[in-house]
Amino acid sequence: MTRQLPDFSALRRNLLRWFDHAGRDLPWRQGPEGGRDPYRVWVAEILLQQTQVSRGLHYYQRFLDTFPTVEALAAAPQDAVLKAWEGCGYYARARNLHRAAGLVVAQGWPQTYDGWLALPGVGPYTAAAVSSLSLNEPRAVNDGNVRRVLSRLLAEAQPSEKWVQAQADALLAPERPAAWNEALMDLGATVCTPKAPTCDRCPVRAHCAALALGRPTDYPAPKVRAAVREVRAVALLIGTPDCAVLEKRDGTLLGGLSGLPSEVLGENEPPAEALARLCARLNATPGPLLGTVGHTMTHRRITLEVYRAEADAPCQQVAQAALSRLDHKALALGRMPGLFGL
Repeated sequence: MTRQLPDFSALRRNLLRWFDHAGRDLPWRQGPEGGRDPYRVWVAEILLQQTQVSRGLHYYQRFLDTFPTVEALAAAPQDAVLKAWEGCGYYARARNLHRAAGLVVAQGWPQTYDGWLALPGVGPYTAAAVSSLSLNEPRAVNDGNVRRVLSRLLAEAQPSEKWVQAQADALLAPERPAAWNEALMDLGATVCTPKAPTCDRCPVRAHCAALALGRPTDYPAPKVRAAVREVRAVALLIGTPDCAVLEKRDGTLLGGLSGLPSEVLGENEPPAEALARLCARLNATPGPLLGTVGHTMTHRRITLEVYRAEADAPCQQVAQAALSRLDHKALALGRMPGLFGL
């Protein structure tokens, strides 16, 4: 049975005191509590949805250097936005940022949680984060760090989204909602970590039911992971790793990116059949197999066989195109010694 926290005020006081001297110094946290630059906060929250802060800092700064204002982002072509997002993955986020930037420029910055929620690509977590950090609106965030901290504080092994949001709402420090949200996330990211929490450093350990039970890492129980679907495909490198024939991707996963011409294999289909189909589509002459690369994205594990090929087709400068990591891996096969005179 989930226990009830006996003293919200003490817990809030202890966590906020800890955050005031131990909170992470992050570039989007410039400015007063509840008065942060909405553009910097918004870009950070979107980018960090699927990227750890340690990796995301580089991508964040690169994106802000390219588009320092929402006006610059709105005015840019989508290809330039995707290029700046390259390496971050989940490219629908970049497409939605671009669309939303146009709306912000036309209508002004949202002034409420509901206003943020109405923008493309902004869900309840992002709306709560940006409205609290930039508007000081008392909205509690609910992310993986918050889920883990609350699960351990209350010894709830299987916290549902609804349960986590209810507990986060109840705990929110109304006088400092921005600091409270950041404190809770920082605690989960730096102290109450998934596999090796440093409970002796935790400012709210006196309130933690999981620690009192002696089993903090049992909470929350592991989620049931969706099965990974195996996808096999073939691709052609026509040209060189620096100047190659590229095609635009479609779909929600990689839509808008460029990549080597490719063909997905049917179930139990030999690669040779898909290769023949791809070459016929491009009127290309197949050459040797350069190698095989693999990449996992969302719930797909892709294995790609890359072939050299010749075709009368225009090449593009690879450095100017936005490519997925999978295509960068494929192009790297063409840089092996002995190929293209290297």
